[in-house]
Order: sequence, then structure tokens, then C-alpha cells
Amino acid sequence: MTDTVGSMDEHLTPVGRETVQDRVYGQLRRTLINGGFAAGDMLRIVDLADRLKTSTMPVREVLGRLVSEQALEALPNRSVRVPLITRERLDDLERARILIEGRLVAMACPRLTLDDIESLKQINLDCEVAFANHGKDIGPVTSELNQRFHFEIYRAAGSQVLIPMVESLWLQSGPVVREAAHIHDEQGGLAATNHHWTLIAALEARDAHAATIALANDIGRSFDLVRGRLKAGEEAA
Repeated sequence: MTDTVGSMDEHLTPVGRETVQDRVYGQLRRTLINGGFAAGDMLRIVDLADRLKTSTMPVREVLGRLVSEQALEALPNRSVRVPLITRERLDDLERARILIEGRLVAMACPRLTLDDIESLKQINLDCEVAFANHGKDIGPVTSELNQRFHFEIYRAAGSQVLIPMVESLWLQSGPVVREAAHIHDEQGGLAATNHHWTLIAALEARDAHAATIALANDIGRSFDLVRGRLKAGEEAA
């Protein structure tokens, strides 16, 4: 008789004890980072529970957690919304991202292997293919590839303290990136992958200073687009 259990051992891995709340948090977190919600969107517990096919309790707990992480804000009427984009918030987020992510890029620069560099090139090529297949639209696929590109670099820095900080900043920046993508669709300009190629070239040359500048230009591009739209709105008003 064949030892069925023994033959399956190499294919089985321990089942994670992920809770419903963990899954709800993961989905809402990914949606926020990838620009699935616009600034000012109201998030209603009952609506989210219905869409996620779960009870209201885990949704309520997750929204509270995201409020504490400053990805969402609680209003006086006990409702929750995606924070509005203001000039002060834009400037603050941009400064923090350039400061922390720039440090991670500098730390990663001497540690990235040739295989790491090739992986970054492939991710950027995949991103260009995704853009070609979907026009200029920055959808979930391109957003996830962009996130994967950046975090492959950041993880190479080997800092367990800074990575969670960057994840929090990306969580707060999702609506800004979404707005920037819409403005870019209207106005055109450099492809989103261009700054990535400049960053890859600097990392390949082990030039930490140039890599930090390329990263700042990549981050600043989205923030400048939204800042320009805010300025135009203020002048029109």
C-alpha cells in the first residue's frame, strides 16, 4: 500500500492562522496603497462588509486600525473617510517619503546583487508591458508592479525599522498617486517607468547619491502633478 501521507509531505505547508480581520485589513490596505479609493471617499461599514462578504465587526475594527495609521480619518459624525488632499499634507508626505526612502536606497545601493539589478529591470519591463496593454491607465497591475519595484530595493537595505515606516507612508500616499495618475492621463508627459530606469542605472553604477536623486524625482513627479492641480484650483477660485 502506498504511504499517501508521506508522499504528500513535500507538497504541504502549515496552514496560516489568518483571521477574517487580517484578510479585511489586507484587502483594504492594498486597495488604499494602489489608489482604489479617492481622497474624500466615505467608507461605510455596512457597504464594505457587504462587498467583502463578512460581518460588520471585523470591518469596524480594521477601519479603526487604519485611522490610527493615519490612512483614514474619523469624522465627528462617527463616519470614516479617505483624507482630503491639502497642500500641507502633500508637502509633509513628500518630505517624509524622500527622506526615509532616500535613506533606504542609499543603504541598499552597495548591497544589491547583480541578480537583484536584473530583477529590477524585469519588473520595470513588465510595468511597461502593463502600460502598453492598458494605455496610460495606472491600474492595479501597474500599481502592484511599482510597489514591488520599490520594495525590492528597500528590503535590500536590511532595515526592519524603516520598512514599516515606508509602508505607512505608501498607505497614506495612495490617494495622491491615484490623483496624479488621472492628471497624467490628461496631460501626458514622461512615462512612469522613466525615473525607474534612471534609478536602476545609478544603482548598477553603485552611485548612491545619483540613486537618491533619481528616487526623489520619481516620488516628486506624482506630488508635483497634484500640487499643480491644487494651485490651478486656487487661482481659479
